[in-house]
Amino acid sequence: MAKINGNEIRPGAVLEHDNGLWVAVKVNHVKPGKGGAFAQVELKNLRDGRKLNERFRSEDKVEVVKLERKDQQFLYEADSMLTFMDSETFEQIELPADLLGDRRPFLQDGMTVTIEYYGDEALNVALPPKVVCKIIETEPVVKGQTAANSFKPAVLDNGLRIMVPPFVAQDEDIVVHTETFEYSERA
Repeated sequence: MAKINGNEIRPGAVLEHDNGLWVAVKVNHVKPGKGGAFAQVELKNLRDGRKLNERFRSEDKVEVVKLERKDQQFLYEADSMLTFMDSETFEQIELPADLLGDRRPFLQDGMTVTIEYYGDEALNVALPPKVVCKIIETEPVVKGQTAANSFKPAVLDNGLRIMVPPFVAQDEDIVVHTETFEYSERA
């Protein structure tokens, strides 16, 4: 593991801090009129999801952790456990479904995801940034209506409700951002 100065922390960096693994969510560099500069960092615990706000001065040293990333294929869900298979070694692992949180509906059979490991411990499941979903329920298309900042509600095949432009019809495939839950484009 490498040590870096407190002012070198960037969003997305995984740190070993307070006997735990934390990811930097937000980093704000502050230069007060009196005293030394520091980085105000919002941290999220990778194991239990706790949040923490911490100040790091430029002379503070922090441990940066490199996580091993493996692409794995989603096979099935049973008893709120998700089963994934390594496409190279064909080894299967089970992870709790709540690891995905509210992004769980986007996980589709056979989808390839990236799982981040710290040693042998799986800490995070990263879905593809965009997925294709089918609209199963929405209001009908109105002729002559423009797409100027007007949206209508729609229900996707995975049960999620999102807002879509007025020209999108029922039974159409669309692309959705998995992080923001927003419409991207037609598929």
